[in-house]
Formats: sequence, C-alpha cells, structure tokens
Amino acid sequence: MPWTNTNRIYSKPSNTSEGEGPVLVSSGTRPALTAAADTGGRFEFSDHGYGKSSVKLLHVHRDGDFHSIREFEVSTELKLSSESAYIVGDNKEVVATDSQKNTVYLLAKKYGVKTPEEFAAAVVNHFLYTYRQIVEARCRVVEYPWERLQAGAPHNHAFLFSPTATRWCLVSQVRHEAVVVKSGLSDLRVLKTTQSAFVDFVQDEYTTLADAAERIFSTVVEAEWTYDNMRSADFDNAWLTVKDAILDKFAGPPDTGVYSPSVQHTLYQAEKTVLEKVKEISWIKMTMPNKHYLNIDMSKFPANVTKGDPRHHIYQPIDKPAGLIFAQLRRRPKSHL
Repeated sequence: MPWTNTNRIYSKPSNTSEGEGPVLVSSGTRPALTAAADTGGRFEFSDHGYGKSSVKLLHVHRDGDFHSIREFEVSTELKLSSESAYIVGDNKEVVATDSQKNTVYLLAKKYGVKTPEEFAAAVVNHFLYTYRQIVEARCRVVEYPWERLQAGAPHNHAFLFSPTATRWCLVSQVRHEAVVVKSGLSDLRVLKTTQSAFVDFVQDEYTTLADAAERIFSTVVEAEWTYDNMRSADFDNAWLTVKDAILDKFAGPPDTGVYSPSVQHTLYQAEKTVLEKVKEISWIKMTMPNKHYLNIDMSKFPANVTKGDPRHHIYQPIDKPAGLIFAQLRRRPKSHL
C-alpha cells in the first residue's frame, strides 16, 4: 500500500531530477504561452487549477461474514505547469476530470481505504508520480458518519447513519516539497442547559445585554488541524481525540458537568487538551458560534395563565444573528539556545 512506503508519499517525486524547474508544455523548444505573454504583460494568472468534485465512494471490506464500511466524498484538484489550455485551448497536458474520477475508484479498489488522510495522500502521490506536467495536486476527502448497528451485539453487516460530526481532510503537495495534511471536524452540534455564564463584559452606551450567570450554552463546533509528523501520526485516533476533547471540556463529568465562564474559555481548554494528547498535531483552530436559546418574558401574562409545574422552562431558539468565537492554538517553536 502506498501509505506504508513513506519514501513514496513524502519524498520528492522520482520522475523528475533534483532541482528541476517548472515543466513546460511539450511543443518543441517554444515555451508554453502564458497569460502574461498573451496580454503583453498586463495580466497574469495568480492561480489556476481544475479537478473533479464530489466523487462518491463506498468501500466495503468483507472478512468472511464480518463486513466493514467507510463512505467518502472525494474531490481532486490539479495544477499544470502550462497555461496553454486556458490561453490557446491546447489540451495535450490536461488529465481529464473523468480520468481523475476513475483514478479515485481504481486506487480504492487496489489499496482499499484505511483512513481519509492516507487515501488522499495516495491519490496525490499517484498524480505527481504519474504525470510530469502536474506541479501541484490536492485531494479533499469527506467521510460520511456510519457506525455499526448494535442489535444486542455488534451486527456483522448492518450499519446506522449517525451524523454526530463530519470528518474531512485536505492533502496537498507541490512538486519537490513536502506533503501537507490538514484534518478537520465539522457540524458537531452540542447543547447544555446549565453550568454556563457570561458576565463582567464591557458595559457602555452601546450595551443592552445583561449579565447572564445562568444560561443555555449551545454551539456547532468546527475544527481543523495540521500535522508536523505524518509518518507516526495515527489519523483515526487523532480525530477521535479532538472530538472527545471538545465534548469533555464542553460537558464535563456526567453527574456534575463543568462550568463554562465563556465560549472562549471552553474553546481554549479543548484546544490545549488536543495539543497535550496528540504530539504530531502542530496547530489546531476551532470555531464556536453561539446558537442562542433566549429566555421568554412571561411577566406580561397573568399568573393564572403561566402557573404550572415549576420544572418547566421554555426558551426561544435564535439562529441569527449569532456570536462567533474562534482561536488557533499552536506549539511555540523550540528555542535553539
């Protein structure tokens, strides 16, 4: 499997020589036509590329009667050394997007899919080693959240769609440079009904918000992180560690919970836990928008109308506008002194 050979994934591609510059389109000795040349130096491409988006893939691993599944949505993106396809419609260097789709299926069939990160690295590796004219390749993989059905015991071949959070990764590599792996988690929606406050913030002529010593805390967490050591990284474990850190610092112990003086504090505690537990992660960024559940003022209504079980509390969900809190925590460079 390509991901077991770290030299293939992470080294410079073997089909180009060390120090070789950008590869030009094969059209005799004439260099590839560029936007700058076409416009007399007035314009130039700051970026360009193309690919195949949303290639759906279900990988089923059958080990006798015991089956395992992973479902993905894979997107590829290639950057060519030549601009000729744009400038003069010369497609000789273009690897068709349909071929990119077929490559995803064929690599999955040949090697299987161990983790999204390792499969994306295999796809990127394939394009750089197979096509000399490609100077950069990217592959984004989104995993659909299936889990094994529990029917008294784990079922051999039945699964339940369980969208607690979405896992994704983006792997990219520029020719002659190291591969870059970014992993992520999105759509992790959580809510707790107590142990949350927001007080002692700035009060001035623009402020109408009152201190809230007790409030509902709800958010939809987005997180992304990169690795500084991909050879030793356990990608599955890292993703689960991030999710568990968020849930633990948000919720706390099941009987007592944990106090949240602000969204910022909870976010930082989760990020710090991730960096402490996964040494291969170099930085992590989280975003936590407020999903407000506001108190409804019942004082306007007669007591005989509102009187009822005191354990009943009613709130109004408000999606927009929403507060947005984010932070990126990274490891400080080690001193060389």
